[in-house]
Parts: sequence; C-alpha cells; structure tokens
Amino acid sequence: MPDISAAVIGTGFIGTVHIGALRRLGIPIAGVLGSSATRGADRAAALGVAKAYASLDDLLADPAVTIVHVTSPNVAHYPQVKAILAAGKHVICEKPLAMTAAQSAEMLALARASGLIAAVCYNTRFYPLNQHAHGMTKSGELGELRLITGQFHQDWLAKDTDWNWRLEADEGGPLRSVSDIGTHWIDLTSFITGQKPTDVMAELATFIPDRQKPLGPVETFTTATGATETRRITTDDAATLLLRYENGGRGVLTTSQISRGRKGLLTWDISGSKASAAWSGENPDALWIGHRDQPNQILLRDPSLMNPLGAAASALPGGHAEGFADTWTAFFRQVYADVAQGRRAPTATYAGFEDGHYEMQFCDAVLESARTGTWVTIR
Repeated sequence: MPDISAAVIGTGFIGTVHIGALRRLGIPIAGVLGSSATRGADRAAALGVAKAYASLDDLLADPAVTIVHVTSPNVAHYPQVKAILAAGKHVICEKPLAMTAAQSAEMLALARASGLIAAVCYNTRFYPLNQHAHGMTKSGELGELRLITGQFHQDWLAKDTDWNWRLEADEGGPLRSVSDIGTHWIDLTSFITGQKPTDVMAELATFIPDRQKPLGPVETFTTATGATETRRITTDDAATLLLRYENGGRGVLTTSQISRGRKGLLTWDISGSKASAAWSGENPDALWIGHRDQPNQILLRDPSLMNPLGAAASALPGGHAEGFADTWTAFFRQVYADVAQGRRAPTATYAGFEDGHYEMQFCDAVLESARTGTWVTIR
C-alpha cells in the first residue's frame, strides 16, 4: 500500500496491539502520541517507533500521516476524532466511540460529510468463524432469529486493589462492563444475525464500591504496587440485560469484570428456526452447529471448509490456531484496502461509525433502563 502511513494515539496495552498488527501488514508507522510528551518518547523508544509527537496538533500537521488510530481513554475520543476528520485524515477509533450518543451522532455526521474511512474497533467480528457465521445467516442456513444468549466475563478487576482508568466515570463514561465489553457482544451478534436489539431491560451491579487507586500510573491488565488512595466507584462491575429484536426475537446477555478465573469468556448461542450455532472466544477455532433431525456438527476453522467470508478472514490453514492478535490483522487489512481505494468496499465487514453510534444509543438506553427499572427503546 504505497504512500499510506499511520500514527497511533495511545501507547498502552491496546495501542501496542494496534502497532503489532500494523507491522504484520507492513504499514509504516509515522509516530505515536502518548498521554504526555515524556511518556510518548519513552514508549516510542520501547516500541521501536521512530517518532513521538509532542501534541495532537503536531501529529495532524505531519503530511506523512494518512490515517490515525485512536486508542486513548474514552473521554478523549470525541475531541480527537473531530480534529482528525477536520484535518482530512482517515480514522480508526477504539470503542466505545464516545461518552454519549449525542457526541457519537456528531462524529457520525462529520465522518459521513468528510468521505473519509472511519472505522470502530470491534475486532471480534474478525475471528474467522464469526465471519463464517455471518455468512451462514445471510444465506438463510439458520433460518429466522429466535433467541440469542451469551456472556462476556473477565476477572481483571475482581479485587479492590485492581485499578484502571475505565473504573472512573469521568474517564471511561458512566458505564463500564457494558460499554467496555458488552458492546463487543452486541456488535458481534448484531453483525452475525443482521438484527440489532430494539429494546433493553437492564440491571447494573457494582460489587466493589470502594477501590484502592494507585498514586502512580497503571497499565491495563497489570497489577499495581505502591501507595494508594481509596476511591468510590459508581461504574458497573457486572450487568444482566434482556433484549428484544425487531423480528420478535429475544436475547439475554451478562457482562462481568469480576468473575474470577474468566480471562475473556465471550460466548454467543443463536437459536434459529432452521438450526442453531454457538461459539466461544476461549475456543475460537471451533463453531458448534445444532440440528433437530440430524447429527450436530463442530466446524473446526479451516479455510477449505468455510464459506467465502470465513475463508477470507483466515490467514492460516486448518490445524494452525488463530487468535486475538490475528483478528486485528484481518480487521486492519480490510480497512487499509479501503483507504487505498478511497472508499468503503461494498463487501467490507468491519464496524463503521454508524455501528459505533448505535452502540452509544444502546448504552444510553441501558443507563435509562437501569435507572427506571423499565424496558427502554433504543434510539
């Protein structure tokens, strides 16, 4: 992809993941922007990136930058993305897209008006068997959607001494388990089935209301040491959600960041009128397919046995496991192909700002439902 280079905002866990995927694809990295000039310089050196920008203005003024990856805390997405689009650069933004649906609506309008590529990081779509399942529903193999159940459970915030910026509402937003990991499940199942939830009934739970915040910086998925201060927590450790779909289907989702032993249990189980299917992120190379009148099946990821969508997302032959890091490579491969041609391809399957805005509408509805104890329409 000649004359295309990237800059990455954010140098923590997920920013590092972005940089690794870009390198696998051979995309030049013009530089990174850290939370401070000092941290940016230190992380650039540690990551082997040639340049650390002093500010967002410095980054946007660099003519070498074609596309910007936004992996900063949620509160920064809205102003950063607006500036990136105004500078005429393509953007890939981490989820959730913004802090509120009002912000994401403005971001969506700006992206549409710009004509630039604007993608949101729902990478779980790019496990090859999730792409295959999307192809199955498009071809009618499962029939009409009836019931979707699933979960996304983690344990990295299970102790009162566990800390991350996502815990605080002014950095991550008023929701946490729902916005951080629950929206992955909503986006993924909506992508697979072609059906988005229209109404939600939500209950939120904060099991650890007081936590010990380290006085120094903490990387995501790491344990802090040293002096702390007690902080009151209002964001959700876990949630239980009931869902309704436009076609009359129903759904149930649980989210948790305090389930000990669960490092990233993302599952979905879809019951259709013709067949069922189920998948787990803990065993991503296997897709269960259920039948009433014939034996059930387990499809192991193998491009030679998968439909074109699943095969296209696979980088390795069957028997060679693909995982989390591979989803980013497949995701970015699609985005950068569209950047190269200057428009989104009709066959593209990555999440755009339309999807990111819907997820913010979903989050706003979850908050209202939890507050009122009623079903809320997503709008």
